[in-house]
Amino acid sequence: MADLRQHAASLTVALGTGPDIRDITDELNGVIRESGIREGTLAACVVGSTGSLTTIEYEPGVVADLKAAIERLAPPDAYYAHEEAWHDGNGHSHVQAALLGPSIHLAVRDGRLRLGTWQQVVVINHDNRARQRPIEVTVTGVGG
Repeated sequence: MADLRQHAASLTVALGTGPDIRDITDELNGVIRESGIREGTLAACVVGSTGSLTTIEYEPGVVADLKAAIERLAPPDAYYAHEEAWHDGNGHSHVQAALLGPSIHLAVRDGRLRLGTWQQVVVINHDNRARQRPIEVTVTGVGG
């Protein structure tokens, strides 16, 4: 029986003013390659309360549709009590990020993410300014 292993890594992704969306599938597959794990799971979490992770088909139409949907869910020009405390104009950013969530858990098969043909992993910056988003990644499983 193969020994269970774990590998941790950190990524940093530069993102523009939100909602800005970037495909990180290749970077995550790179972490899996580094780990030597062939079968298992990958957990990733974006650090910060105005970032999120999800999967989409990363093509211009879907990216535009997701950005529009995010802004409809928590529009930047709505009232947010957060502004009473901090006056930083990003109350909507916190709500948008909370609705999508900061983490994702995915299957690793044959040494790479097990995704659908048109499915990519994306990180989203919801903040009202550009950000360097740290992403903590843990791969757990067995080698080949």
